[in-house]
Amino acid sequence: MQQRTLGDRTVSAIGLGAMPMSIEGRPDADRSIATIHAALDVGVTLIDTADSYHRDAGEVGHNEELVARAMRSYGGDTSEVLVATKGGSLRPGDGTWYQDGSPEHLKEAAKASARRLGVEAIGLYQFHRPDPKVPFDDSVGALRELLDEGVIQRVGLSNTDVEQIDLANEILGGRLASVQNQFSPRFRSSQGELEHCARLGIAFLPWSPLGGISNAGDLAANHDAFRAVAEDRGVSVYQVTLAWELALAPVVLPIPGASRPESIRDSAGAAELELTTEEVARLSA
Repeated sequence: MQQRTLGDRTVSAIGLGAMPMSIEGRPDADRSIATIHAALDVGVTLIDTADSYHRDAGEVGHNEELVARAMRSYGGDTSEVLVATKGGSLRPGDGTWYQDGSPEHLKEAAKASARRLGVEAIGLYQFHRPDPKVPFDDSVGALRELLDEGVIQRVGLSNTDVEQIDLANEILGGRLASVQNQFSPRFRSSQGELEHCARLGIAFLPWSPLGGISNAGDLAANHDAFRAVAEDRGVSVYQVTLAWELALAPVVLPIPGASRPESIRDSAGAAELELTTEEVARLSA
């Protein structure tokens, strides 16, 4: 599979977003583990999770534990797999979300995530979403301390703007590894952050790169150009969408969500689909 750089690591150009395996409508654990194993089988070496990816109260870290279980039970080599998790957002179990970006919470959350993942140091720890109640530089300062202490190996941000990216990178001494923002054919508001990351050489991880759980099925119906290119190429519209995102900049690493083995197998094929300059321009327009 095509490779991309994330910080000082080389990972697969297509990652796996594990969130659908733990939230509302989630499959049983066996199918989820089979999905993660299928991702590893096709060469995926980046798995994205978070401590807040769960459905019910009292099951914080459900998705992290699921990923850890799948990694342990996989029969092949997982030494090159980078598991990225996030902290700073919480779900009380009623479908709502809220933020806690306090340094105290982030430090404890990171250590708890490491325990659930069964690792000495988290490969990539991402600040899930800025907390309006906490100064942003205080939150990032806690991540810097975790990095210096060896609790985490790399720092990422999620749901941030250009100004926050620059501030965080300054606080971290140029060690910001990634930015994870929403980006898809239907949601292009993070185009500026994507381009800024490309200038800085920081990995950009589009979340919901196919439009999100409730909208991915409408890609072909709502985006004629993507459907037409998919028909011309004889591949799924999902592959075309991910290949388009990869073509936008060498720092882009989409992390499509999946809860079925066939879904991640199809998505992984995008890493080998090379679009022409004309096709990329057509889709971007």
